[in-house]
Amino acid sequence: MRQTARTRSERTVDVRSEKLDIRLTSSAKRKLQSAAMAAHCTVSQFVLDSALARAEETLPDRQRFGLTAAQWDAFQAALSAPPRPSRRLVKLMKEPSVFERGRVW
Repeated sequence: MRQTARTRSERTVDVRSEKLDIRLTSSAKRKLQSAAMAAHCTVSQFVLDSALARAEETLPDRQRFGLTAAQWDAFQAALSAPPRPSRRLVKLMKEPSVFERGRVW
């Protein structure tokens, strides 16, 4: 897909209007400063870029996912189906709990 150049007035500019304060140890601050220097950016930019990258890794499976109609039907069927028998769960449920044995850790 080819992008055309936009004029300055057409560009969307995100203005940084929010602030995030964090407390950290002096050694953590030195490490972030060193990393930012190595990346040729400010500490703020380094921390923001790093945090946003981590958020992108963390969130995809917790947001939206797309399914075809057939996949949706299979998904609904799996949710509606009774659980599969589990020998390990049956065995666990037959054993006395730690409370029943009188040992609470």
